[in-house]
Amino acid sequence: QVQLVESGGGLVQAGGSLRLSCAASGRTFSSYVMGWFRQAPGKEREFVARISWSGGNTYYADSVKGRVTISRDNAKNTVYLLMNSLKPEDTAVYYCAAGTYGGAWSTNYNYWGQGTQVTVSS
Repeated sequence: QVQLVESGGGLVQAGGSLRLSCAASGRTFSSYVMGWFRQAPGKEREFVARISWSGGNTYYADSVKGRVTISRDNAKNTVYLLMNSLKPEDTAVYYCAAGTYGGAWSTNYNYWGQGTQVTVSS
C-alpha cells in the first residue's frame, strides 16, 4: 500500500515556474514507476510525465516536453515535477500516481494522490 500526498501547487503568472512535490509513504516507493497526470475543468485526466523506479528513464507528454522535468529522490520517498514557462492551458489539478508498469495510461497506476491545484494566469 502506498499513500501519496501532493504539494506545491498555487497561482502563478504565465511564464512562471512551479515545483510540485509528491511524498509517498511505504517502504516500497523505490520499486514503483511514478507518474504525474492533470485534469482541467471539463476535461479528462491526461498524462504529463513519468519516471522509472531508478529515475534513469523519463517520458513526457508532447504538450509539456521541454518545459517540465520529472525527478525523484528515493531516499526521501518523493517525486517532483518542475514546471517552467507555464501557460494558462497548464491550469489543472495535478495528481501523482504510483504503479508497477507506469506508462501514459492512468489504468497502469494503482495509487493516486488527492491532487494539487495549479492555476496559471494570463
